[in-house]
Amino acid sequence: MSGAIEGKLAELGLRLPEVVPPLAAYQPAVVSGAYVYTAGQLPMVEGKLPVTGKVGAEVTPEEAKELARTCALNALAAVKSVAGDLDRIARVVKVVGFVASASDFTGQPAVLNGASELLGELLGDKGVHARSAVGVAVLPLDAPVEIEIQVELVQDGS
Repeated sequence: MSGAIEGKLAELGLRLPEVVPPLAAYQPAVVSGAYVYTAGQLPMVEGKLPVTGKVGAEVTPEEAKELARTCALNALAAVKSVAGDLDRIARVVKVVGFVASASDFTGQPAVLNGASELLGELLGDKGVHARSAVGVAVLPLDAPVEIEIQVELVQDGS
């Protein structure tokens, strides 16, 4: 079943992927009260990373921005897996992004705009969020980008 948000995805020429299976001992997403917390989502496409390496070295900032968009789609798939329907999202509260960065790369915020802009396109004002952009030495599987999100769900009767 797809709702308004998945309809918007289709309008943008995108589709919600299958939930990326965990790489270790964790769940892709958990619900606590009115909130869904996702695990860090890599830019996996059909079970593999399309690109590996450090942003500012092997990976361009533009490529990384697209990968951040893919991470956001994977995060939304994880949210749907526990919420049942993306239309239950009341708002995106927080996005945390990690960018595997060459030692002189400082454009992490621009890379993470790929995720933030997608959430805004899909959710409008509900997609406006707080965010952290962190440069790191390396990520799992040599991924260039990893994103986690926290969303608040609409509660029954509200």
